[in-house]
Amino acid sequence: MHAWLCTNPTGVDALTWTELPTPTPQPGEVLIEIKAASLNFPDLLIVQNKYQMKPPLPFVPGSEYAGVVRAVGEGVTHLQVGQRVACLSGTGGFATHTIAPAALCMPLPEGFSFVDAAAFIMIYATSHHALVDRAQLKAGETVLVLGAAGGVGTAAIQIAKAMGARVIAAASSDEKCALCTSIGADATINYSKENLREAIKALTNGKGPDVIYDPVGGDFAEPAFRSIAWRGRYLVVGFASGPIPALPFNLALLKGASIVGVFWGDFAKREPKANAAMMTELAHWYGQGKIKPVIDRTMPMAQLHAAYAHMGSRGVMGKLVMVN
Repeated sequence: MHAWLCTNPTGVDALTWTELPTPTPQPGEVLIEIKAASLNFPDLLIVQNKYQMKPPLPFVPGSEYAGVVRAVGEGVTHLQVGQRVACLSGTGGFATHTIAPAALCMPLPEGFSFVDAAAFIMIYATSHHALVDRAQLKAGETVLVLGAAGGVGTAAIQIAKAMGARVIAAASSDEKCALCTSIGADATINYSKENLREAIKALTNGKGPDVIYDPVGGDFAEPAFRSIAWRGRYLVVGFASGPIPALPFNLALLKGASIVGVFWGDFAKREPKANAAMMTELAHWYGQGKIKPVIDRTMPMAQLHAAYAHMGSRGVMGKLVMVN
């Protein structure tokens, strides 16, 4: 097998395409031949030693991937050799093969492409957990999605629309706003040109959004939160812009609003049955055509350095997927 090996997490340039012995799965594990792996923001942080999870060295980055089971370890009964699966295990994806915990593998129904599957779990699980479980979103409510053209942002638009909500998508360019409109957003805000608070006020007749989905953080968090509706729910999803905002607590008091943390990874570990039910529903929605990952582009696995550069330039719309 071959893999992009990180021996020293000093950045993308330290990754080398390395030949390794193909491993044998231990009890509870499976060997997966990787067909596609998506690039997520944590994959950028982890090779820079900036992510909260710091795997022992050396490691193979690539948190999310899809492929075919080639061997199963002792005690694995729900997966068979030859079965198509998707997995989000945190590492191992940027390779030709990987060992994965069988419990983390999602069997793929017929018609679920490897590229879509590799781009599916993280963004849809995060956005479903945020909107359905944490925000308790109801049909007819208004959702503001910040960073709306990114992976989790596009997933949030689709899920909110599937639930009958009105969606305002905020992004940094006209091209990104057009993408959001094409996947169902009812209105858009280009916050590189428009005043965010004034645009939100105009689009909600002064009421403000009931739910704000924020995977960005940074400078837009406070003006967005100042615009929230009475009893609004502000979803803290991530900090793609870098700085972690400090919101004045009096704003939550004045609006009767909630600041709600969204940590899907721990939800999946602490509430596995609820997570499994959610993933089943998401696979069903995919089969019905309600949701489908927006793929920015696919690139050969050998071009991983170029893919990282594209992601670092903030030019990605939807998901970037590496293919073998």
